[in-house]
Amino acid sequence: HVFQVEFMCMILIIFCFLTIYYALCAYFIMKGINRTKDEKWDAAPEEFISIIIPFRNESENILQSLESIANQDYTKDNYEVIYINDKSVDDSMEKITKADKSCNVKVISVPSYFLSDAGKIRAIKFGIENSNGKIIITTDCDCIHQRDWLSSMIKCFDQKTGFIAGPVVITDGKTLFGKIQKLEFAGLVLAGAGLLGINKPVICNSANLAFKRDAYDLAGGFQIGKDSFSSADEFLMLSIKNKTNYAVKFCWSNDSITSTKASNSVKEFFKQRIRWAGKDWKRYGADILLQLVLVYLFYTGLIVQLIFGIVLSAVFLYSFLASFLIKIFSEYRILKNGKGLFYDRLILKIFFLAEILHIPYILIAGLSGVFSGFNWKKRKFNL
Repeated sequence: HVFQVEFMCMILIIFCFLTIYYALCAYFIMKGINRTKDEKWDAAPEEFISIIIPFRNESENILQSLESIANQDYTKDNYEVIYINDKSVDDSMEKITKADKSCNVKVISVPSYFLSDAGKIRAIKFGIENSNGKIIITTDCDCIHQRDWLSSMIKCFDQKTGFIAGPVVITDGKTLFGKIQKLEFAGLVLAGAGLLGINKPVICNSANLAFKRDAYDLAGGFQIGKDSFSSADEFLMLSIKNKTNYAVKFCWSNDSITSTKASNSVKEFFKQRIRWAGKDWKRYGADILLQLVLVYLFYTGLIVQLIFGIVLSAVFLYSFLASFLIKIFSEYRILKNGKGLFYDRLILKIFFLAEILHIPYILIAGLSGVFSGFNWKKRKFNL
């Protein structure tokens, strides 16, 4: 009996530590978000810009992308747009080739021999090698941009800034599943913004990135590896921070928003999230890896507390409730900062449902991303 009590006390201490750690992480993310919101930018230098848009089997989206880019309120002589065909097997290449295009838009195809195992990042890399811009902006073919998107992103550059991550928003399609995705994705982007705000970058999205070419070159460009299909953008961000004198920042502006569609099904959603989680986490460094492990253990601990509360003692049910309430409070404080940028208002009913589903989702996607492969756009990737 004494041993059982000691065991329970030790386990409760571990759960308490993980909960406090998670709350502190949320606090520092909040602090970073506030810094990002208050960021003051010096005058950005006028440089020629290259917008890089890879595509593979985007027949449904490619003309909308072209229209969105064509409507940018920016002098066309000051930027070029490069669409890179990455072995499409549908009619997306035919559509964009035949479409009316501005003189600053060109379409190229990645040669079959060029980094054939690197996934999407090979198309981006090939596009950069065939571009002329001093500033590179990457986005996806299934994205729609505000009219002032380009000018807004460029305004965030100054002499000391080499990399900008921009906000990406999911259009929910007015369905419950879409609204949950919108909220979950907003949480990811807000976390990335907060971490950039405290100069601890971890998360960004190639759907809305900008960087100076010389910062890219000094950092060694995109590092191609077995996980390049999902994380080369994040490793570039880290390399620019660690290997150059440039700062990496987040552009907090409604005009800089890039919109993309929600996944149509739960299966498609998990395939995408597993792809994002499928990376060589060791490349992030021991400190970031430890932090990510502790966060994952916090989520694991929520399930373990619930099970222990049922089979061992009701005290674990109380500890579960305390941990869960702290999670809800911490994440609500982060998500409410997205009001006006990611959504008009934070719907509490959706928020509480998402909080419940968030736990198994994190555990399943995280574990699957480390140990399984996946199919993406008719390509098989083994992790």
